[in-house]
Amino acid sequence: MPISLLTALEVIPWGDVITAAPGIVKGARKMFARAQDEVPVPPAPVTGDPLQQAQQRIQQLEEGLARLHTQQQAAAQLLESLAEQNAQVVQVIEILRARSRLLGWSTGVLAVVWVATLVLSYGGFGAR
Repeated sequence: MPISLLTALEVIPWGDVITAAPGIVKGARKMFARAQDEVPVPPAPVTGDPLQQAQQRIQQLEEGLARLHTQQQAAAQLLESLAEQNAQVVQVIEILRARSRLLGWSTGVLAVVWVATLVLSYGGFGAR
């Protein structure tokens, strides 16, 4: 049985989502700041000719680690951006929910007024 979009939106605890959104943004910012502060520390250089292969391998690993660090920073920036966008979407959805509730009440009031106008203009249901 398919669930309508309105039913799905009503099931979501929007108050909890709105309350949690600023915390998500703060957490993303903290993660981004931590990723910015962490600098890869290169290990002490290994000396000696018999260890050239090991040194080359260590250099490759250090370069790979630097690339991973850069990717981590980019991912942290992305998470911060997504968290901020999520907070904005939640705010807009809450505004839309309030407007749709107002529209529903307004439609109900207008329907009652319309029925009352019809009843009064024809003198009631049993007038003819």
